[in-house]
Order: sequence, then structure tokens, then C-alpha cells
Amino acid sequence: MAAKQMTQRAPLSTGAGFSTESRAGRGVAPHRSRRKYRLLAWAFMLPFFLANFAVVLGPSLSTFYYAFTDWSGIGPAHFIGLANFAQLLHDADFHRAVIYNLLWVAMFLTVPIALGLLGAFLLSQIRRFQLLFRVIYFIPYIIASVVNAAIWQQILDPQQGLAFALDRVGIHWLDNVYFLGDKRLALASVAFVDNWHFWGFLVVIFLAAMQSIDAELYNAARVDGAGRWGQFYHVTLPGIRSVLGLALLLVTVWSLLVFEYPFIMTQGGPAGATQVMTILLYKDAFALNEPGYAAAMGLCISLLAIVVALIFVLLRRKGWES
Repeated sequence: MAAKQMTQRAPLSTGAGFSTESRAGRGVAPHRSRRKYRLLAWAFMLPFFLANFAVVLGPSLSTFYYAFTDWSGIGPAHFIGLANFAQLLHDADFHRAVIYNLLWVAMFLTVPIALGLLGAFLLSQIRRFQLLFRVIYFIPYIIASVVNAAIWQQILDPQQGLAFALDRVGIHWLDNVYFLGDKRLALASVAFVDNWHFWGFLVVIFLAAMQSIDAELYNAARVDGAGRWGQFYHVTLPGIRSVLGLALLLVTVWSLLVFEYPFIMTQGGPAGATQVMTILLYKDAFALNEPGYAAAMGLCISLLAIVVALIFVLLRRKGWES
């Protein structure tokens, strides 16, 4: 009887041994499969890393190198240490360009941010045709900068633009007003055009953030007697604080790197009145054949942007967004 039971159990023991080996095999297979998938993922990502190195990291490293050299763009570069940076400290044109960039930052941290918040809040209060208004606000942002700049150059031209049209109907408000030819008006005029093109983008991202706020918070604010602007201050602004912080960071960095609208509309003129840092860098590199000095200038601009980013990171760690 016992022998028969042992005979019957033997196949089960053999089967159990086979099952253990199968489990071991199945344990090895997923490990190899995961490693295979990781290698495959890195293989697919490798072209993007190479492209990023060629387009971003490579030029960045070369800029860092040439910033410490005297180079005309042709032939060998001669290492001169910190001479380019010492020259920047005494370069009046660079100092003036920094001031223009700071003015640009001040204009873009106020007007488009305020208009974006206002437009998004007003849109969040309506239910009909909201998508239509979003598209209308966003259209200037998706039009090419060259097209926008050319259109506004025609509008602001005193000989054939808005001033000419008003003069034909007897309105002389803009007579002898040269928006792009007056040193006092040129920078603000170019900033106005860039603002017109940009603020619709802020409207869309602020509106998306506002729509994620719990509606019960607005109901509670109304019960407490808060009006529309009270709801905006006590509910909307705290609810979109993280998005607002990101927008402030992006606007600041982009304002330090602004190039296309001042260059297309005025080429830095009149008399350098719109010559921001990037335009001065461009002229030094390609008009004066001093790419080594321009590289030092570009490195300084990058350091300014990095400092701004670090300030925002520090504020975020201090709990500004909470």
C-alpha cells in the first residue's frame, strides 16, 4: 500500500521539479526581456541624443571655448583668457543694450501678464463662443514673426499707415509721430507689437489653469459676499499660482533673449534705441567679424538667464507656489 502511494507520488515529485525549473526559466526570461527593451529604448533615443549634441551641446561648448579667444571667424583662434569679459565691463554699447533688455523685461512682466490674466478671467466667465475667442486671441501668436512685423511696419509707417489714413479724414493726432523712427518711441513701439503677438498665448495657458480650479471655491466665495474681482483675487490667483510662476519665468528668460521683432522692425535703430543684447551680439559676430567677443557676450546673456532661473527655483523651494 505504501509502495503504491510512493509510486503514485513519484510523478508528482517529478512534475514539481519540472515546475520549479519552469518558474526559474520564466524568472530569467523577464529579466533578459527587460534588459532587451532597455537597450532597444536607448537605441531609439540615441539619434535624438546625437542630434541634441550636434545642435545644442556642441555649439554651447564651442561658444564657451571661443569666449576666451581672439577669433575673427577665419583661421585659428588665439587664447586670450578673460580679456573679452574685461572689455565687456567697459563697453558702453553693451551697457546700453543691457538697460534696453531690462526695460523690455519690465514691460513684458507687466502689460502682457496683466492682459493675459484679464482676458483669461473674462473668458472663464462666459460659456458661449469661448472656443471662438480662444482662436481669435491665439491667431497672432501662430503667425510668423516676419509677417507680423511687416504688417505692423506698414501700420506704423507715417507715410502710408495709420497716421496717413487718419490724416485723409481730417484727424491729425499722429502727424509728425514716428513710432519706429523716434528714439523715445521706438523701443516701446516694437514692444507693443511683440506684446500684441504674444499675449494671446498667455490668455490660453491662464485660461486652462483657471478651468482646473474647483467650482465650489467660487461658490463659497460668493456665499461669503465676494464680488467678481474678489473671487479673482482670493480664488483665481492662488489657484493658478504655479502656472503664473512658470509664465513669469518664461517671459523673463525670453525677454533677455529677444531678437526677432527688434531686428526685423528696426535692426536695432534708430541710433541704437532698440539695440538689445542679442542684436549687438549679432552685429559684433557678423558685421564686425568679432565672433570671439560675441561669444563672450552670449555667455554673459546665458549666465543672466541661468541666474533668473535659479531665483525662480529658490522662490519655489521657499514655498512661493503653495
